[in-house]
Amino acid sequence: MSEIKHVNLPYQASLLSFFSAVRDLPYPALLDSNHEHFPDTNYDILVANPLARIHPVQNSQPITWYIKPLYALSNTDNPMTLLNELMSLICQETWAKSAPKDLPFVGGLLGYYGYESGHFVEQLPDTVEHDIRLETLSIGLYGWAVITCHKKKTTQLITSPWCPSEDVADLINRFTSACDDVLVKHDLNEARPFHLQAPFTSNMTETEYAQKFSTVQDYIQSGDCYQVNLAQRFSTCYQGDTFTAYHTLRDVCPTPFSAYMEFSPEQSLLSHSPERFLLCDQGRVESKPIKGTVARGKTPEEDQANADWLLASEKDRAENLMIVDLLRNDLGRTCLTGSIKVPKLFALESYANVHHLVSTVEGRIDQADQAIRVFHQSFPGGSITGAPKIRSMEIIDELEPHERSAYCGSIAYFSANGQMDSSITIRTLVADHGNLHCWAGGGLVADSKCQEEYQETFTKVGKLTHTLEQDFLK
Repeated sequence: MSEIKHVNLPYQASLLSFFSAVRDLPYPALLDSNHEHFPDTNYDILVANPLARIHPVQNSQPITWYIKPLYALSNTDNPMTLLNELMSLICQETWAKSAPKDLPFVGGLLGYYGYESGHFVEQLPDTVEHDIRLETLSIGLYGWAVITCHKKKTTQLITSPWCPSEDVADLINRFTSACDDVLVKHDLNEARPFHLQAPFTSNMTETEYAQKFSTVQDYIQSGDCYQVNLAQRFSTCYQGDTFTAYHTLRDVCPTPFSAYMEFSPEQSLLSHSPERFLLCDQGRVESKPIKGTVARGKTPEEDQANADWLLASEKDRAENLMIVDLLRNDLGRTCLTGSIKVPKLFALESYANVHHLVSTVEGRIDQADQAIRVFHQSFPGGSITGAPKIRSMEIIDELEPHERSAYCGSIAYFSANGQMDSSITIRTLVADHGNLHCWAGGGLVADSKCQEEYQETFTKVGKLTHTLEQDFLK
């Protein structure tokens, strides 16, 4: 009987060198937990060479197959509908039903959803300028994965019955001969240079931000909404290899949901997100929304004072609670009745440049193919839209001049064994044909102060932009 197979490999503290070993294959992706700083984040996942890729295609079925189709699927122009159907078929496979539940990914779907993927869920306006050529979403159907479990200090090549034996042999050869991280870093610095050609600049001035802030306040006062996430975009031009930039940023900006995805030599995602969107672990669904931010202090005393201030901030706690309520409603659409709980409210989490308030919302599902449906029904995350969600997204479209692209979307996987995890793609850079973009925003509520909110956007993204400008600006 066909089943999941395991090949033990030498334990890898990171999968950077293994990523380099398969980088020549189509659509490589590395989900990189940066685990030394975040011991609760247990797994790194590496995939490449999908059997198929699901993405929007105008006037035709949104899918590209690299081999003959594995499944007969409906002819639909909504990729989320197609993904739901595909995941149901995958989870019905005999080998999927018997696959071990303690592995995060045994083959299945993995990729990214851009923020504008929300248009496949809800009827929304679209008046912003679309100047980034990255696809709205791109999800690969992957037949193998390298999984590192940091708690057990194991690294394994996991192959599904979709994976031909000759491919398995090629992968084993690649990984057993892969160089270590020291050599990777030397190779990146010496052979694969990266350069910025100018400092980052925003798509709105401080005056323009203030005008948009005022408009949001008018909407709040008139009862249209309670909270709106307003973001600005920072852009520059670059030359060279973005994996070099990613390697540098992961050292100075460690986060539990780092990821690097490459779509072509000209397009990639460099994500350094601290925020989980949704996790599904053996039927338990978890979301950990971030809402409430303060800069780290320059001294231990100042840092502790800032953390204490955030924990006591009535504004930030109220802002966080709005999103918790929104998520409870979103999860309630698809989770089992009565299963929604909030085990943690307003917990402090600390990162290289900021402290955050983080809450935890939980629910349960009882079928493996429900994980992707929970994800789609909850997308995009409430922490980066506002409340109520649809009205906030309409205001975002009105006020922000450009598309958000990957920003405030999600990087996610949906495994054939029912496991799922996903981030919210904040602190994320999009490399697109020589242009490099990143975004930062914050939730505006009735008692927000314009200058504080404006400065917070720089605090959130500054570690990324300043590092790249300092290390790579010509």
